Amino acid sequence: MPNLPSHEPLIHSPRPQNSKVISDLNLNHVSNAATSAPPPALVSPAFTPPSTPGTDTPSSKLKTARSAVVSTNDSTAQVAPPRLLEKLPEVNCVVRARIPTVTGAEMFLHLYHNDVDNKEHLAIVFGSSIRSRSLDAPRPGESELDRMIRGAYVGRLHPGRLSSRHDPSTSEKRPTSSTSNTSTEVSTQRADEQEQKQEQVSAPLVRIHSECYTGETAWSARCDCGEQLDEAARLMSLPECPGGVIVYLRQEGRGIGLGEKLKAYNLQDLGNDTVEANLLLRHPADARSYGLATAMLLDLGMGGEQGIRLLTNNPDKVRAVEGPNREVTVKERVAMVPLAWKSGGKRGIHSEEIEGYLRTKIGKMGHMLE
Repeated sequence: MPNLPSHEPLIHSPRPQNSKVISDLNLNHVSNAATSAPPPALVSPAFTPPSTPGTDTPSSKLKTARSAVVSTNDSTAQVAPPRLLEKLPEVNCVVRARIPTVTGAEMFLHLYHNDVDNKEHLAIVFGSSIRSRSLDAPRPGESELDRMIRGAYVGRLHPGRLSSRHDPSTSEKRPTSSTSNTSTEVSTQRADEQEQKQEQVSAPLVRIHSECYTGETAWSARCDCGEQLDEAARLMSLPECPGGVIVYLRQEGRGIGLGEKLKAYNLQDLGNDTVEANLLLRHPADARSYGLATAMLLDLGMGGEQGIRLLTNNPDKVRAVEGPNREVTVKERVAMVPLAWKSGGKRGIHSEEIEGYLRTKIGKMGHMLE
């Protein structure tokens, strides 16, 4: 077993016995002078990861990154759960647009800014009754056309439409001011609330999804991220679904960035699992944070007693998404079983890498899959 440098405060995970290269690693110095010198270290003890797009995440700024792997016995290790934020970030939905999809379903893409990083995070919303409070709020000096251009409209846009608050094709109306108390606006608000209750007879589905360029764009069979994103969208598009939200966070590589993630892939080819690879690169096993997701869900009206049904296999994510004071309530955890498992191998991803990836998620990260 290699000796970790003295400046590393966290306990490492066990190395695979069948990995000659990794078992010979010495990250600091040769521990036994009587033995022959090992190969040059793959990672220098003085190595500091370069700045990558993924390292400037909410987790790093708010100091909520997970700790590294903590050994529990000779064959398994568990990743410590994320620390909850004391205060939720401030988020603002700056634009919303209708997206027709290749399946025939429609969704609304919401783009969010926040006060903890310089990234643009997304909420993919299924169902017209789920609306952003920050988007709908009036802004000084804006015209009706300005509101429609940034997506703060009710109903549908069509040529010749003049009002963001009134769609003649559906007779939908919304109050012109949050402080107005006219009888027309009150009745309209009640109608909107009644419509929302009818459409959302049960808690909406929610998926908190971290960006994965390799799995979603480059057809990677190392992970099931692309499959999970597609399956979440399919479930939320079903006619019987009362509405849904995919919160798409820009946290590539569990928060370490694309460049570091590709280095981790090379370490996996050298015999490490996904957790060990992150640790060898001096990153936490999981550097993600979910405070932004909680704040975005609250902006979309997902707080209070209504609750959500969360699509995840990660038990730590359930508590993290609820927020520091349980601002969001997870009424039900909905499992995301790999399609290859559900279909008996007829569909889904098939590769040696994906099986090892799922085993690590279960054995070291505590994901609830059987």
